[in-house]
Amino acid sequence: MKVNGIVAEYNPFHNGHAYQLQHAKEANDANYTIIVMSGNFMQRGAPALLDKFTRTKMALENGADLVLELPTRYAASSAEFFAKGSVALFDKLGVTTNLCFGSECGNIEVLSRIAEIFYTEPEPYVESLRCNMRKGMSFPIARTWALLQYAPSLSDDKDVLSSPNNILGIEYLKALMSRNSKISPFTTTRVGADYHDKRLGTNQCSAIAIRQSVAAGHDLSYLAAQMPESAYALMTDSLSHKKPLFADDFSAALQYKLLTEYSVGYDKYQDISSDLSDRIRNTLPSFAGYTSFCDLLKSKDMTYTRISRCLLHILLNMTKEEFETCKSEDYISYARVLGFRKNATPLLAEIKKNSSIPLVTSLADARQTLSPESLRMLDLDILRNQIYLGNLALKNQTEMVNEYQTPIVIV
Repeated sequence: MKVNGIVAEYNPFHNGHAYQLQHAKEANDANYTIIVMSGNFMQRGAPALLDKFTRTKMALENGADLVLELPTRYAASSAEFFAKGSVALFDKLGVTTNLCFGSECGNIEVLSRIAEIFYTEPEPYVESLRCNMRKGMSFPIARTWALLQYAPSLSDDKDVLSSPNNILGIEYLKALMSRNSKISPFTTTRVGADYHDKRLGTNQCSAIAIRQSVAAGHDLSYLAAQMPESAYALMTDSLSHKKPLFADDFSAALQYKLLTEYSVGYDKYQDISSDLSDRIRNTLPSFAGYTSFCDLLKSKDMTYTRISRCLLHILLNMTKEEFETCKSEDYISYARVLGFRKNATPLLAEIKKNSSIPLVTSLADARQTLSPESLRMLDLDILRNQIYLGNLALKNQTEMVNEYQTPIVIV
């Protein structure tokens, strides 16, 4: 059995995602495709445009066979931990043969060479990196120059580290190396619009362009050409029933959290240094909203996205201690199923036979099958999803959806 694994957000699912699924399936002659998908919070430090079960159905109706949830602690984390959590999940399933990801580079040999250097950290490379940092370079620039100083043969590929999907792909490769995994990496060249491109093209625009079109209140018929028919129908149906969440919908909650912890600072939270903690405290009197606060805090060394992610870590109580505990538990101790196709039962049977972690299809049953530490981590993830659902209910003046009462998606 050949099984593709893809890590995704599908925020929302569009034509580029459908192309990747189909191309990877054909290229690897795969029998099944498993998606490890972010839940209700995204890596850029913002809530999902559509809830995770709607996005799961989009994926299953357009080429996926099984969708598993990437816990929020990884889904809303840096590229390194995003990759480590997702790769650990695929590795522990015991059935994944190929890890497939999109990249601007499209060259697995180049990406693997860079990943090997970053993973092994040879001394000449490390010394160049330190030297560049002492000269006042930002880490990304210092790392790029150190790489080229150590491996001049990569000079033609110096722009690889300036593209987000390349960077994430390198982290996937590093994670596979660190686990000595048997999973083979496979990259698809990203087609259509750039990751950051906010323009709506003919049929291959970026997810951010779709989100911004929705946020601006544009006529959604303009998006029909950007998405598979079923995904477009699911999105428009969802948006016709409820207003979507955006970062600023969490402004009051974030301000409250920042104020209540002002006296002790915020450096106990993941990715937050003492310097950033001090900047947050000093800037807090000017707080006027989530996104505007990110703009106030960003600098040449810290992008808007990184600041937004750090603030989300504070809001969701994602501490450094939690991440250390997860590392000691080898990142993933269960696989939560969000949905599957009925004809994928042979895949589920193979996972149950080979997986080193339990499949969670029922939250109620999980209390009998998971270890105390695994259950504690699952409860944390449920709480974070409930924060999303609670804010969604407040915005729409409806009753909050109960995570325990939401069935998995079966198509």
